[in-house]
Amino acid sequence: MKINRKSVFLILLISISALGMSVIDGFFQLPYLYKSILKIFLFSVVPMGYFLKYKDQYSRLKKLFIPRKSDLIYAFLLGVGVFSVILIAYIILKNHIDLSIIRESLTTNIGVTEHNFVYVAIYISLINSLLEEFFFRGFAFLILKENTSRLFAYVFSSLLFALYHVGMTSGWFHWSIYLLAMTGLFAGGCIFNFLNEKSENIYPSWLVHMFANFAINTVGFILFGLI
Repeated sequence: MKINRKSVFLILLISISALGMSVIDGFFQLPYLYKSILKIFLFSVVPMGYFLKYKDQYSRLKKLFIPRKSDLIYAFLLGVGVFSVILIAYIILKNHIDLSIIRESLTTNIGVTEHNFVYVAIYISLINSLLEEFFFRGFAFLILKENTSRLFAYVFSSLLFALYHVGMTSGWFHWSIYLLAMTGLFAGGCIFNFLNEKSENIYPSWLVHMFANFAINTVGFILFGLI
């Protein structure tokens, strides 16, 4: 593994942004709009500080946003499969999950209610998923991989992706389901990394992430009695 000032700076920047956002989600009861603004800052503006500091990385940044049609078709089919798996998992596990706790947490900690959930669902599916894919798969994996090692980038970015969700999901589930969810998020992070590694852009994982959010938001509509 390469250890130099650039890689140390990159690891610190990624860790502070991801864990900082997790703490904000878990311990600060801010309106959803304010949390979204903070996330945009931590997941896009802060990474740009790296590219401003190391201007030789600009060409690599641009490459993250150049799609390949063949990769998108495969990702679309995989996304449909992920959508189905999440809904099936919800059907199987719903009797073991206290949905009222999740609904109360979303309202109290994040400010999501039945009145604004439609707008939040659209933002989460389209914009938030792109933001997270740029940060975790583009910045924290593809860029990190070139400055450390492939194995480290896989494990580090996937672990942070799981830990990042700890704050927002704290208290939602029994510990066994919680452990299962965190393991699934880590595995999902590894799969997303794999999808993007060959294409060297963030679109394959973004498409699958989008479908996963479609499924989660479908559960959200059920939680708030909207369907």
